[in-house]
Amino acid sequence: MEPWIPITIAAAFLQNLRSALQKHLQGSLGTRGASFVRFGYGFPVAVLYVIALHALAGYRLPVPTFGFAVWAVIGGLAQIYATIMLVHLFSLRNFTVGTAYSKTEPMQAALFGLLILGERLSLGTVIAILIGVLGVMTISVARSPLTAGSLIRSLTSRTALIGIASGGVFGISAVAYRSASLSLDGPNAVMQAAVTLACVTGFQTLFMLGWMLLTDRSEIGKVVRSWRTSSLVGFAGVVGSAGWFTAMTLQQVAYVRALGQIELVFTFMASVFLFKERVNRLELMGCLLIVAGILGLLFF
Repeated sequence: MEPWIPITIAAAFLQNLRSALQKHLQGSLGTRGASFVRFGYGFPVAVLYVIALHALAGYRLPVPTFGFAVWAVIGGLAQIYATIMLVHLFSLRNFTVGTAYSKTEPMQAALFGLLILGERLSLGTVIAILIGVLGVMTISVARSPLTAGSLIRSLTSRTALIGIASGGVFGISAVAYRSASLSLDGPNAVMQAAVTLACVTGFQTLFMLGWMLLTDRSEIGKVVRSWRTSSLVGFAGVVGSAGWFTAMTLQQVAYVRALGQIELVFTFMASVFLFKERVNRLELMGCLLIVAGILGLLFF
């Protein structure tokens, strides 16, 4: 098995855990505060990860370039706004559906990968991704009557548009992170991904801290007071991001993000067992389609 596969599955699980904790935090924090904890509490962990790789594993530190900085800033800003949209989605519909809309990302990431990096996909891979996206669309209409009108209304609703936009911006950030990591002259993919993660998380922390200082300083106090749960969000987020960054350094973004749709299976489990939300047959069918798409991706 290629190493990017288990790394991606682990990253998807940790991302789902982080999203579940962020939803819990949204009751005590605003959207920006719940989004900030992912970066602010994760940054020290990211720095320690780089130090450990350098001091214990003996990996040399790559020297960032101007091109690296440009891609890191683009990816960092895109991820901030995509995260804010995703956290906002949780207040519009239930946890499962809110996450499902953002899972149109693989197709959008494939397009951005083609346009920005010139990366092409095989026909079998495109079909597998489409099956997964069909699963996402099935989940998105599972709570509405199955008519042409309801389908159009669902896909053009405010929730759908925010979710699709979130997925698109996540796609941009993923391609930018791969570009940043590949631009480093590092000893291996693990160290390149770790340095990229630390630099990006540091930038995101400063950016969002400055934003909250200018717009709502009281939110900073809430973030500090929620340190127990927030630190868990930061830890899960940065460890998961380390997995994503490493996988995307090893493999094309579209493949990684398509396999990452397995997160929705974890989301169903969190929805049922943590948030006591009911899942109907169409949502279950959509989940099975996503799994079928993932299996097709691995086969092709």
